[in-house]
Amino acid sequence: MDSLSLLKNLCHAITPSGAEVAGQRIVAEFAKPYADSIRLDPLGNLHVVRNPSAPCRVMIDAHCDEIGLLVQYIDSNGFLYFSTVGGVNKQLLPGERIILNGPNGLVNGVIGRKPIHLMTAKERDSGVGELSDLWIDIGASSAEIAQQAAPIGTFGVVEAEWRPLLSDIVSARAFDDRCGVYVIMDALRRLQARPLNVAAHFVCSTQEELGLLGAGVAAYGIDPMLGICVDVTFASDTPQSNPKLNGELKLGAGPVIGVGPNYDPAFVAFVKEIAAKHEIPLQVQARPRGNGTNAFTMRHTRAGVPVVQLSIALRYMHSAVETISIKDLEACSKLIAEVLAALPEKPEFGFRL
Repeated sequence: MDSLSLLKNLCHAITPSGAEVAGQRIVAEFAKPYADSIRLDPLGNLHVVRNPSAPCRVMIDAHCDEIGLLVQYIDSNGFLYFSTVGGVNKQLLPGERIILNGPNGLVNGVIGRKPIHLMTAKERDSGVGELSDLWIDIGASSAEIAQQAAPIGTFGVVEAEWRPLLSDIVSARAFDDRCGVYVIMDALRRLQARPLNVAAHFVCSTQEELGLLGAGVAAYGIDPMLGICVDVTFASDTPQSNPKLNGELKLGAGPVIGVGPNYDPAFVAFVKEIAAKHEIPLQVQARPRGNGTNAFTMRHTRAGVPVVQLSIALRYMHSAVETISIKDLEACSKLIAEVLAALPEKPEFGFRL
């Protein structure tokens, strides 16, 4: 399997938070030729390790879960009502096609809502009020039939897979954080024939969308000396974006490195030097506080870890049409590979007197 096929295959997998194993199997199969060891931990995090006996452990993390839906009630006519898993924008849900991961196989559905012709003026203007104003129609004629196909507790996702746009721009659901998983696995591939001075622990972590849960468990178990987190961040090159709030970040302009109090200045400077040496374009984003990526939980594991945040600029986050540049992914994976290859046996990052 080539690297880009890995990303495409992941875009077909159904992996909402707490149900990520289908995607982990795809990644594990890809990693086999390049890894010294592969395992799952009790929270479902996938650990892919190179050079495990080296004393300096580096955790390279990307979360594998996605936002989704969870069936929580079935009415007498077989319509499914649901809750959200992670930060789902309910205003985007009406009219979406849904795939449910039922016990007997995948089940197709659509999200229904009262037709616009039957809405009051207030309903038309206010958008979706309560989540219970929406339902999933799987074509069942009774609660019994629906219960057999998609019982309470069934996970689902919006059906929106790989869609090439012009140039190297691609759209799909869950590039947050399929992008990161692709990047760290492609970095692993690039390192196949290269020696390492450090133990590289590549982690596809679970349940990030529920509060950075998987990475916290993984980091505690690995006890890393350094951490690299790969996730997505908000591109500011679309209409209505304001770079004054989030920085000037563009698709195709390279990976984004975070600077601010959560990131180790010496490690950040090292990564910038490696990027310059290898002529890898790098965008910079100021992040003034702890944020919603696994860099935060890695930074604060055990006695503290020097971390770097690398991100992929992404348009339309937490929608069915998340949009990225393939060039940014390639540049980011190359950068991580070069950083890991350049690390000495005993890196001296962190604060010093």
